Amino acid sequence: QVQLVESGGGLVQPGESLRLSCAVSGSIFLMTSMRWFRQAPGKERVLVASITRDGRRNYDDSVKDRFTISKDDAKNEVYLQMSGLKSEDTAVYYCSAHISERTSAGAGPIRDYWGQGTQVTVSS
Repeated sequence: QVQLVESGGGLVQPGESLRLSCAVSGSIFLMTSMRWFRQAPGKERVLVASITRDGRRNYDDSVKDRFTISKDDAKNEVYLQMSGLKSEDTAVYYCSAHISERTSAGAGPIRDYWGQGTQVTVSS
């Protein structure tokens, strides 16, 4: 069974940095795009950054030039390097991936998998 587990969240002061990690485990036939979302209290979950299988990156305007998404295909991990953190970056950060799970019949359909989230709090 495919699982995504985030780590690296915590409490930091404005201007500081954090690096989030997302480890994907399970029987994976194909993993296409990987994404980071965040959800602040009382707000909808929004897409922060994404990276495709061939390495193309996209960012929300609010984090451009401050956040960097990357991945390690050998480890099936995706990262979010966050710098210049602001109080408005406070949220639960979720990792998501489009994955085709390997089945006894071969490749399963591509589905959207989610991690449990990691809290990032930016406060002085």
